Amino acid sequence: MSEEHSSFIKTPQQLAVVVLLAFAIPLFGILMIVELVTNRPRVDPAAMTPEAVAARIQPVGRVEFGQAVQPPGARSGEEIVKAVCAACHVPGVANAPKIGDRAAWAPLVRQGLKSLLADSIKGKGAMPPRGGAPDLTDLELARAIVYMANQSGGNLKEPAEPAAKGAPRK
Repeated sequence: MSEEHSSFIKTPQQLAVVVLLAFAIPLFGILMIVELVTNRPRVDPAAMTPEAVAARIQPVGRVEFGQAVQPPGARSGEEIVKAVCAACHVPGVANAPKIGDRAAWAPLVRQGLKSLLADSIKGKGAMPPRGGAPDLTDLELARAIVYMANQSGGNLKEPAEPAAKGAPRK
């Protein structure tokens, strides 16, 4: 019995391709390994600036705890109006006089700051006591009232700071 061997190379062109690939593939592999071993990684110099490094390693999130708390009585009328009063007095919710509406504020301004402050402290109509911000001091509340009234055509005087205890009076 004779066994004949067959080869996948049938033509001289196939033989030439196999011989060429037999040299090219290992040579390519050797060159890639040499390149990997001998070359240093290239880095963009701008990527190593402190700003770029800080941007890459910044935390994913950050926790912030509100604004710094100001001592009682330190907020201005404008700050209080923006934070508390504007919710109702800008759109005119529940018949609250709109800031800037001279006709609505005129009778209130005629009552005077003392009367407006008393109504604001205890609440009036749909407005809760102290406008819903129980942490407001009387001085801050008065500042807010003066700010809103003056924005609406009034001419109320800003309340004076109370004298500190033990301080000499002039």
